[in-house]
Amino acid sequence: MRIDGLQYANWSEKIFRQMRDGDVDAVHVTIAYHETFRETVLNFERWNRWFEVHSDLILKGTTAADIDLARETGRTAIFFGFQNPSPIEDDIGLVEIVHSLGARFMQLTYNNQSLLATGCYEAEDTGITRMGRQVIREMNRVGLVVDMSHSADRSTIEAAEVSERPIAITHANPYDWSPALRNKKDDVIRAVTEGGGMLGFSLYPHHLKDKSDCSLQSFCEMIARAAERYGVQHLGIGSDLCQDQPDSIVEWMRTGRWTKEIDYGEGSATAPGFPEMPGWFRDNRDFGNIEAGLREVGMNDDEVGGIMGGNWYRFFSDNFGKVPG
Repeated sequence: MRIDGLQYANWSEKIFRQMRDGDVDAVHVTIAYHETFRETVLNFERWNRWFEVHSDLILKGTTAADIDLARETGRTAIFFGFQNPSPIEDDIGLVEIVHSLGARFMQLTYNNQSLLATGCYEAEDTGITRMGRQVIREMNRVGLVVDMSHSADRSTIEAAEVSERPIAITHANPYDWSPALRNKKDDVIRAVTEGGGMLGFSLYPHHLKDKSDCSLQSFCEMIARAAERYGVQHLGIGSDLCQDQPDSIVEWMRTGRWTKEIDYGEGSATAPGFPEMPGWFRDNRDFGNIEAGLREVGMNDDEVGGIMGGNWYRFFSDNFGKVPG
């Protein structure tokens, strides 16, 4: 089983076919960065059309059972998530609405302070806000997973404490392996994993040691060390693959509508474009390289199977449904 915890590609039939060529059973895809509720609904509509046109390649995923159906029918299950809470605006009632439309993950922040929590680029981390505590409670109730991938340290630790269900960092790496603002320190990862949560390892070059020149061995050794430290059952892949996106998209991802200036983030000091992916992971057909690399660093079949998809499958199964009552 192969499940990717996060992608934001420029979707096309070519990419859907590459998913099938790579035997990718499920992918969590971003369908909102800075969009309002109505704008996000238009993104749901666009995906509904893709599900209709490419019904031989993809299907809409809302529960883990949809991954079983995808495997049985030779397709890839697509699960939706938001990288920002902007689709719920300032209305807690929209949490249940977006879940009913198919959203299964929502980040509480995207780099900046939000109504819910503090982003990882802010100088001061004030933690989970009053509204954030209420929204987490509602997300827990309906089965919308709290994602803290772009959140600051205190906010992430508090989210893990406040949430009554496991939370996720869908796409990041350990800070001590690659010191990037978006990567997570030991106490942050422990707060998430000790509560039953998940960490998805990112392949976005700015999150990798040696960036685009990161070796497969280094990446897999990092995963093996994390398995020893946090428990292999809490680990998966969240590639953060942004395949075929123009450079203008990464600028929009970082700036949205909140600034008139270019926010270069963790990238180049002169250009906000996408970095080159490492040669061993260009697209969905390359997940087999990671699988082989994990075996090369001494992980057994059960451990590799969990990281490549089994752990995400269990997490989806446990956390996408409403709390009874």
